[in-house]
Amino acid sequence: MGFYSMVSFFHKGGLFMYPILFVFVAGMGIALERWFRLSRVRSVNRKMWDLLYPIMVKGDFDRARQLVGKDKSTISQMLGMGLARQGAVRRREDIEIAMEESMMEIIPQLEKRTPYVALLSNIATLLGLLGTIMGLIEAFTAVANANPAEKADLLSASISVAMNTTAFGLMSAIPLLLLHAKLTSTTGQIVDSLEMASVKALNSIAEFNRRRDEKAR
Repeated sequence: MGFYSMVSFFHKGGLFMYPILFVFVAGMGIALERWFRLSRVRSVNRKMWDLLYPIMVKGDFDRARQLVGKDKSTISQMLGMGLARQGAVRRREDIEIAMEESMMEIIPQLEKRTPYVALLSNIATLLGLLGTIMGLIEAFTAVANANPAEKADLLSASISVAMNTTAFGLMSAIPLLLLHAKLTSTTGQIVDSLEMASVKALNSIAEFNRRRDEKAR
């Protein structure tokens, strides 16, 4: 569909095309902002984990605490809570609870605004249907007083125009739904990676404590 065909299609749809367009632009804006944000979080977390994990395996937790203290990534926030407890307590459960508490703060930040993408997708669909219904009402009202010979052609043309809003609503909703699914999947992958890092950090701490206990005997 060429540019002029799209413009013609948009104008024929009537006033409801404008709120649908607004909803689509707002949804795309939110989706793109979340996309870049989550991509950056995932990239930064991966780099930080590749740096931290070998240090924790060696048992150099003082160095690990220094690194996470200077970093603002989500994985540093989570591990920072656990490593702070590691220096004060021995129980694995206490360290695990500290990291879970941090996760409860991190996850809402990762999911922030993503539900609005699905909501706006549904609104675009409903606005399209509402525009079609209003268009059909106008069409049937218009043909009620028309010449009987022209009624069929006039009704057919009016219905064709009214259906434009449904088509545009679906054209707006489908990309937003796909982006919402991708954002949800990416958020889930980040959360899974944080949980994996938490378990590996706990295992590193447990192994360090075991070696220290053996040396102390």
